Amino acid sequence: MRDVPVTGRAPAPDLARGAALLLIAVANAHTFVTHRGIGVRTYPLDPTGVDAWLAAVQLTLVDGRAYPLFALLFGYGIAGLARRAARAGAGPDQVLALVRRRGGALFAVGAAHAVLLWHGDFVAAYGLIAVVLAPVLVRGSTAVLVLTGVAATTLLAVLYAPVALTRSDAASASPSLVAPDVVSAAVERFGEWLFGNLLISAVGLAGAAVAGVLVARAGWLDDPARHRRALRRVAVAGIGAGVVGGLPLGLVAAGAWTPSAPVALVVGVLHAVTGHAAGAGYAALAGLVVARRTRSAGAAPGGWVIRALVALGRRSLSGYLAQSVAFVALFPAWTLGLGAGLPLWAATLCGAGVWLVTVVVAVVAGRRGHRGPAEVLLRRLTYGRTPAPAHRPAGP
Repeated sequence: MRDVPVTGRAPAPDLARGAALLLIAVANAHTFVTHRGIGVRTYPLDPTGVDAWLAAVQLTLVDGRAYPLFALLFGYGIAGLARRAARAGAGPDQVLALVRRRGGALFAVGAAHAVLLWHGDFVAAYGLIAVVLAPVLVRGSTAVLVLTGVAATTLLAVLYAPVALTRSDAASASPSLVAPDVVSAAVERFGEWLFGNLLISAVGLAGAAVAGVLVARAGWLDDPARHRRALRRVAVAGIGAGVVGGLPLGLVAAGAWTPSAPVALVVGVLHAVTGHAAGAGYAALAGLVVARRTRSAGAAPGGWVIRALVALGRRSLSGYLAQSVAFVALFPAWTLGLGAGLPLWAATLCGAGVWLVTVVVAVVAGRRGHRGPAEVLLRRLTYGRTPAPAHRPAGP
């Protein structure tokens, strides 16, 4: 099948992707901290002062919220890919094969990322979702999508229920970070990814991916100005649920509350499930921002900050992988080793700084009309040939 060009690309999903990468950078940076004990969701054990406040805020607004947002946008993208292929004349079986090829390409990129850089990769999980659930994502009725999403979210709740009970004095939750050399770290990382992350991530994110297909079919992010009322409701309800459901675990992580074991299990379920709601709320918020700032139909949204985030969102896979390159260069014992005993506030600043650099690089690439290198590779793996040059977007 020929490469299906992307024309008239909606800015709202890319705005959400660009902003979500900041949340992911902040959420991931602390996972590279070692020699501070392991608390809730790998946050430092028994934080104090600013670190305690940061742990509470991040678990309420960021951790467990950014990945569902990205998964929703992944599902949205798969629905768009299938729609464009069908409009270009592809038959149902060809569309299904295309989605699975895209899934296989994502799995390959994610597996390489996990083995070479970071065991917490989620790109391979997206690829696995696309390959296994392709018939549901492409052909599933609304009822089938809803049932699939409910089932996946229920499994997510079961898997993440014990999260509030996590406590350990180990140097790191990831032995690969404290390995003495590159080879030992790669071996450890492969096991951590394959046996400890891949399937859990795929199951945990499948519900949000299904929700993204439903959002794409409703057209909410394609034409946010037309769907302001629905987006406003989802933004308020989703973000509100995320705050209410995330705060209890945030208090546990900060050391402000120690619930009994049964209550802690409920806290873990609430945090996981409302994270999906928050992800949908953040996506809706991006749609509202675009609806408000777009000057005219089809135009790029106004404001240099928004345009910069859109530029990064169009290169989100490259931006995500670049974060891992930077974190690996800075934090593990087998590189600079800066993660040993690093305060949470310092790790957070590092994450935000790395994200900012990727924004600048994306803006420059956008002005020159270049795709991100990971996006070029993904399209090559999907279609088997070099894609056409990117259309130079109106950008900063």
